[in-house]
Amino acid sequence: MISYRRGALFMLAAVGTFSFMDMGMKLLSPHYPAMQVAALRGLASWPFVMLWVLLAGGPGQLLRVRWSLHLLRGALAVGMLVTFAYALRSLPLAEAYALFFVAPLMITALAVPLLGERVGWRRWCAIAVGLAGVVVVLRPSGAGMLSLSGLAMLAAALCYAASAISVRLLGRTDTTQAMVFWMLTLLSIFAVALAWPEWRAVRSEHFLLLAGIGVSGAIGQYCVTEAFRDTPASVVAPLEYTALVWALALDWLLLHTFPAPLTLLGAGIIVASGLYLIRSEGRAG
Repeated sequence: MISYRRGALFMLAAVGTFSFMDMGMKLLSPHYPAMQVAALRGLASWPFVMLWVLLAGGPGQLLRVRWSLHLLRGALAVGMLVTFAYALRSLPLAEAYALFFVAPLMITALAVPLLGERVGWRRWCAIAVGLAGVVVVLRPSGAGMLSLSGLAMLAAALCYAASAISVRLLGRTDTTQAMVFWMLTLLSIFAVALAWPEWRAVRSEHFLLLAGIGVSGAIGQYCVTEAFRDTPASVVAPLEYTALVWALALDWLLLHTFPAPLTLLGAGIIVASGLYLIRSEGRAG
């Protein structure tokens, strides 16, 4: 059997670097509209990705791609942004994240019919345990989960899951550079178009922060693409839950907010489920 440890490590790296990017976006959010922050995220990473493309094969690889799937990924990214932003308007943050973190379940379920993956009981257990850890950390009350905002958040999770599946399909023919480049390019174009009516001039004191967002976003996009490209989606998807552990750590380091004991318990459950999945897949290899 094939070992999937490499893909799992790429996913853990992606979640970690995206967490730093998210912290940067959080620091920007009081100063700009939400959609503009999303647009700045894509635009800040674009130069670094373009430099990588030029150094690793040149721009010719960007044209030898499956355009239909790239356009689908761009549309899914916009759909996720719009539905996520809509849901956060009225949905409590705990409920919003608890709903969005059903995405690994959706990815695993879609991977069976669309990718022909075989999902054993170990992976289903890891996903279930990880989701239980999410619930312990977030402790959602259930308020608003059956509302229109709740449905919008589930739609955002479904868009993310479908996008992850498309990476596996694109990975059979397209380079990693092409997948990362077109994802960021299409995301930036669509996000700028949506944000333009309320666009605000970017302040000079935020340039360094944007550079950090650009670097971490580019690295994270590369890592998550590599993770889903070479590894079954049902293996790497549960590692999404470690994002909450990074969030707790960054809040403690940067904002000096110490998590409650029950929150630490949930984080421990998430880490344990991820370590179990990596160990079981490595042993299978």
